[in-house]
Amino acid sequence: MHILDIFATQKTTLSFEFFPPKTDEAWEELFVTIQRLQELKPSFVSVTYGAGGSTRDRTHQLLTRIIKETSLTAVSHLTSVCHTREELAAILDRYAETGIENILALRGDPPRNLANYDRNKDAFKYAAELVSFIRSREKKPDPRGFGIGVAGFPEGHPDTPNRLTEMDNLKRKVDAGADYICTQLFFDNHDFHDFRERCEIAGIKIPIIAGIMPVTSRAGLMRMAELALGSRIPAKLLKAIARCSDDESVAKVGIHHATEQCRDLLDNQVRGIHFYTLNKSDATRQIYANLGLNDSTSLR
Repeated sequence: MHILDIFATQKTTLSFEFFPPKTDEAWEELFVTIQRLQELKPSFVSVTYGAGGSTRDRTHQLLTRIIKETSLTAVSHLTSVCHTREELAAILDRYAETGIENILALRGDPPRNLANYDRNKDAFKYAAELVSFIRSREKKPDPRGFGIGVAGFPEGHPDTPNRLTEMDNLKRKVDAGADYICTQLFFDNHDFHDFRERCEIAGIKIPIIAGIMPVTSRAGLMRMAELALGSRIPAKLLKAIARCSDDESVAKVGIHHATEQCRDLLDNQVRGIHFYTLNKSDATRQIYANLGLNDSTSLR
């Protein structure tokens, strides 16, 4: 289903993100997860692309399997880094032929082994240029062209300390043809509410989906803290985790915090919530249960 049709028929969307596994065993484990989460009837699911398109083929394989074996609407991430215009055109043609209707257009980061990579080699240095390119493509498989999402940064973009400039850049992506914004993960809803107000001031009127990732282990918390994005962890959450004696307790605290985030977002008419699942189902299913949701149709 085209993303515009999803937003037209659903007051609040609930969606999940997956990444392509590296082993056959992990592939089968992921599809057990997908089958469990499909029971929650998500509005759509998305599949990541990997730094520099490093998982390009596996991303397409996962998207194809989701389309063939489930009833889910799949959104493919697509990054411009390390890609020529011709490569991106071929990828979009392949997606259209497969039946993939929606793209999350991202600038992306080079792989770690290319830390000094020269972005001037890329066809597009900025996500707004990628959005324009996707929007200019032949209108298939839908006369409206691909549904296009872009990233938003409630805590501020790491490469743009000036928040006014940051919003100007986001507005360029929207004006280039984006249909919705999906935010990076955050732990303090004040950041999201402030971001949404900044979008209103900038004249951005497309749906904004909030990205949520529950903490489920101390190791996971450390990985989040090391990320350039989504690393501002509230002291009250850190204090609660510090009282935990094991990762089972940490997961309960993290799921409770994420549940309260979602409850507040829903109470404040969020347009959608996107769960970064890390290819697991337990935390997301528990949050649904805590919120009293049987599946996402409860909000439609």
